[in-house]
Amino acid sequence: VEGVRMWAGPDNTRLVFDISGPIDHSVFMLRSPNRVVLDLKNTRLKQAPRGLDYRSSLISEIRSAKRNANDLRMVLDLKSKVRPKSFLLKPTKQYGHRLVIDLQDTRSIQSRKIKRQVSPDPKGSSRDVIVAIDAGHGGEDPGATGRRGTREKDVVLDIARELEKLIKKERGMRPVMIRRGDYFVGLKDRRRKARELKADLFVSIHADAFRNGRARGTSVYVLSQGSATSKAAKWLAENENNSDLIGGVSLDDKDDLLGSVLLDLSRNASIAASLDVGEKVLQQLKVMGRVHKDRVEQAGFAVLKAPDIPSILVETGYISNKYEENNLRNKKHQRKLASAMLAGVRGYFRHNA
Repeated sequence: VEGVRMWAGPDNTRLVFDISGPIDHSVFMLRSPNRVVLDLKNTRLKQAPRGLDYRSSLISEIRSAKRNANDLRMVLDLKSKVRPKSFLLKPTKQYGHRLVIDLQDTRSIQSRKIKRQVSPDPKGSSRDVIVAIDAGHGGEDPGATGRRGTREKDVVLDIARELEKLIKKERGMRPVMIRRGDYFVGLKDRRRKARELKADLFVSIHADAFRNGRARGTSVYVLSQGSATSKAAKWLAENENNSDLIGGVSLDDKDDLLGSVLLDLSRNASIAASLDVGEKVLQQLKVMGRVHKDRVEQAGFAVLKAPDIPSILVETGYISNKYEENNLRNKKHQRKLASAMLAGVRGYFRHNA
């Protein structure tokens, strides 16, 4: 084990162990007090974990000791009960082999079950439009990186925060953030959170890279039922989907035929609405600057697959382009992007209140 990194979200904590190669491991829970025990075979710890901030995490301390001469045992002392999950990752880009430990707060799991039992709002009652703002990537997943070292996960969170500020000032609209800090949220969990918050629109913000460093311009994507509408869209979708497994929607109480029909109807309506709002956002982005494509594109982005929420993905520029990387780092430009997105969203809801 060459190092340990940690990211803490509101109801989960992710630990990443940088390792020199694939390892056999086991993970189990102990109670009174609560702790997670991690046994690593034929492994040693290069140095004790340093610089970890436990304040907002589910962990209070990490301890380690040799076990059976050749093995390593690591103990995670916990602040509450958790549900642990572990998996290995192969080397990619700047990272080598990794062992990932995800800790989910069981209190948040229980609160989600309770939320699902709450009755919906009475018919006819007026309420604010809820816009879910999804800053892409986060934590262990930095997204694309520019020549100056600009990380996609950082700039899209900045833009998401600007959009949140603007929507808060908008009468009749309320923003909800899918990711508030530098931590990882799975693609399926992003959709789940938006549905639990009863979002009327899902806006995912990205700033991707392309093989050709000259590629420039903003883009808007919505879900495609079939193949991607261009090679660039397909390439982007494949890269985004590598972040997580693609989940489905539960229709357990329906027979197969009815479930399929309902899902298709809901998805078709959502895609039609997504194309509508996407076109309005793209028109506003055209006003402020260059766009990569003159129309809304469609691709199989996993994060857009909620069948009952209109969803768009906004590529705010190519971080692989020197000029656009500088723009994406600029606070004024970030506010302009957020303003363009809000203007498009406002235009859509004016006609679809």
